[in-house]
Amino acid sequence: MITTNDIHQHFADFFKEDKIRPYAYLVSKRLQEGHICIDTSEMEHIADEIPFSRIFPAKNLPLLSTVISTDTEQILPFVLHNNRLYLHRYFTYETNILKSIERLLKQGAGRQIERQDTLLKHNNLLHSFAANYDLLNATEQEKTDWQMVAVIQSIMYDFSMITGGPGTGKTTTVAKILSVLFSIQPNASVALAAPTGKAAMRMAESLKQSVLPVDASVSEKLKSLTPNTIHRLLGYIPNSVNFKHNQSNPLPFDVVIVDEASMIDVAVFSKLLDAIGPNTRVILLGDKNQLASVEAGSLFGDLCNASGAANSFTTVISEFIHHFIPDVNRQIPIGNIIPQRHILAGHIVELQKSHRFRSDSGIGKFSQAIIHNEVNELLDFVKVVSQNSVHIYPSDNKAIFENFIKDYAAYIQEPDIAYALKKLNQLRVLCAVREGPQGVYKVNKDIERFLQQRGLLQISGDFYENRPIIITKNYPDLNLFNGDIGLLRKDENGNLRTWFEDSNKNIRSVMPGYLANAETVFAMTVHKSQGSEYANVLVLLPENYGAQLLTRELLYTAITRAKENIVLLASEDLLLMSAKASVKRISGILNRFDEIQVK
Repeated sequence: MITTNDIHQHFADFFKEDKIRPYAYLVSKRLQEGHICIDTSEMEHIADEIPFSRIFPAKNLPLLSTVISTDTEQILPFVLHNNRLYLHRYFTYETNILKSIERLLKQGAGRQIERQDTLLKHNNLLHSFAANYDLLNATEQEKTDWQMVAVIQSIMYDFSMITGGPGTGKTTTVAKILSVLFSIQPNASVALAAPTGKAAMRMAESLKQSVLPVDASVSEKLKSLTPNTIHRLLGYIPNSVNFKHNQSNPLPFDVVIVDEASMIDVAVFSKLLDAIGPNTRVILLGDKNQLASVEAGSLFGDLCNASGAANSFTTVISEFIHHFIPDVNRQIPIGNIIPQRHILAGHIVELQKSHRFRSDSGIGKFSQAIIHNEVNELLDFVKVVSQNSVHIYPSDNKAIFENFIKDYAAYIQEPDIAYALKKLNQLRVLCAVREGPQGVYKVNKDIERFLQQRGLLQISGDFYENRPIIITKNYPDLNLFNGDIGLLRKDENGNLRTWFEDSNKNIRSVMPGYLANAETVFAMTVHKSQGSEYANVLVLLPENYGAQLLTRELLYTAITRAKENIVLLASEDLLLMSAKASVKRISGILNRFDEIQVK
């Protein structure tokens, strides 16, 4: 239904030409939904979405004064390319990403032979990183030492992408890559970054905890790496969409490693790659099956899902990689050794073996059934109700909900603040939405009320003892970032303070009044939970929302936040509907990569 407050209508009305207005309306609407552009062929199928009865033929769009095709340098509001209509700014972002990756691929190819010779000289170190997990019951893809494959290709090239589900060892792989690089180049400068400060800190913490057979000097270098948000790495300029570092002023590092890349929107993705200089490697990490960015674009997932790109290697490259994987059972399967058909082939590795979940049971099996929409598998979980680490109940099961949240008593009753924080982060309630009966705001109030009625909390205002909070903006001066979780407790002098654990596992405190942007966090949204892990997770799916919100990516992200047990409150119909619905964000990036190959 179109309303007088429809912002897309206001955007369309800005343009004087009537013929562009239906397209302008839909571009605006789709951009809000996360799409970079629109496929003009869909216009005839969405009459109920736009307040226009007549639609100008898409093939004639270049005749309008506001539209250009890509064979002209003129700057106009809209760009039409391969039947896709973009706002000029978003076409430019996509173009910059395309050109940046193409540049990185070419410059890395020019150094490949030299780097292969260097890798052979460090053969003993690489052999010490070889996988040694049990191959019993492993699939062919799980048997392959994809971590080693990722290490080799990340050293050989200037552009690499590593994707994998929880527990597949993305950070362990990065530790191996950096150990080799530091052995080759002891003074190499490395930048670690992520979309949020919390995700960046988690990567740095994981690197510090990595145990590898390397020299003490290399181990110290891994521990000394300082993480940043992407915005801070690029040099945020107040009141500007630009950054200090760009093509003219590239980042001064030998290697830039970015975690949680699935969360990066198209604008930041473009500006990040634009700032990668001619002597810098870039390595992107993430889970291609997780939720995409809140803003427009799903570039990481788009690139990982390019046909024939992930885990595909030529015979020559495979033979070189096999020098470092002597166990033939762990080498690249013959089915993955193919003629190079995609420009990104050999640059994207998907880790297959989860060291946290078994693929044939529990959370591992359930998460895969969700992401592949395996209906029979999902129904098996529903019928059994509770099997292994997966527990599914109807959404109105109040007893199960209360049985879960009563375990928050553990952190409240723990006198030691450090242990209390650890116990707090053993469990979390995840919500798909913020508003409504099963939204974050109401669920947090429900949990507060439940705990107060049992004498566990004494709530007298916003600042009360044992209130858990999540920071919702970056406070770089306090070394606190969006997503950090803290706990309100009194200090030895009886003053209420907010306590956090830093990257060295030390406890520090901040006056609550300094943290205006914070929320209660017994429950949090699935989006906010990305990059986090909890022993036990309860997921609430709202019954009154459609498939546009409840998707397999959202459900998969929620389920895989749990390390030990997942409790899902949802009807069978809602579970199946969520697993069936998938995020399909429109972009032209893969088609445009195909154009490069044609040339």
